[in-house]
Amino acid sequence: MQEPTDSKTPTRVVGYARLSSAGDQANDRQVDDLRAAGCDRIYQEHGSGLSQTRPVLVRLLAELNAGDALLVTRLDRVARSASDLLVLLEKLNDREIGFRSLDDPIDTTGPLGAFSIQVLGAIVDLEKAQSAERARESIKAAKAQGRFPGNPGLRERRPEAIEAASKAREKLYIDGLNASSETWLPVVRQLRPKHSWDNVVDVLNRRGQDWTVERLRRAVRRLVREQLAEKELLERSPRRAPEDHLMKKVAAITIADPSLSLRGIASELEKMGERPARGGKKFQPSSVRDLLDKAHRFGLIRR
Repeated sequence: MQEPTDSKTPTRVVGYARLSSAGDQANDRQVDDLRAAGCDRIYQEHGSGLSQTRPVLVRLLAELNAGDALLVTRLDRVARSASDLLVLLEKLNDREIGFRSLDDPIDTTGPLGAFSIQVLGAIVDLEKAQSAERARESIKAAKAQGRFPGNPGLRERRPEAIEAASKAREKLYIDGLNASSETWLPVVRQLRPKHSWDNVVDVLNRRGQDWTVERLRRAVRRLVREQLAEKELLERSPRRAPEDHLMKKVAAITIADPSLSLRGIASELEKMGERPARGGKKFQPSSVRDLLDKAHRFGLIRR
């Protein structure tokens, strides 16, 4: 069996501290421990641990790059459950970003990083199986006693129960947006409001996501309402002449990934089902360059 090789030293070590509203020694120790561990920068989130919104964490995750490492003092600083932690670690791992907790045996920056994620995944699967089994047993016992599972207030259409259920669904929706926003909100911030919602959706779905214009606009509106995104994102896109959708798509692709070559942009256009204005199936680098130059002239992108 081959021995694991040593891991590479992270490009940057970025700390995250979730601090309580009232300053105390625990807050100071958290920041001091992260600083002593060699963090290049420390992001501080202020607020109660019961709060579901963590705008600083969302911004931090969006700004991390491949090769960086995220450092916390304890796992409960960054996740509320094992399943939440697993989702975070898998997303970081996909982006080649490490994670380490000072007080817990979780370190994906070392040679056993992948193993840590696998063990955590097994724990989450076990928790889900046990929870499902407990639910089945509870329903079975309730039926044996002549009781029906579920919320009796909803069955009886009580207004207070309906309102509570609506608030619970809204909270779940906001939590989901907040947890996933680092995978799509940075692109929205890059493109809006200069580009149409159609262009933004094209770029996101090109990256393997599944958005519609209606769903994306609703998501951004909710984050703006929760003060987790800038209201400028909802402004109307300016009208530009000529109405060249290929020019706008090339601009959107370039903003989303400035490292793409002319041939790379051409390939992305073809994946999106676009066809050259002069006919044919393949975009030539020269035609892509013309579209880029036009996008520069109309201010869609800067040189």
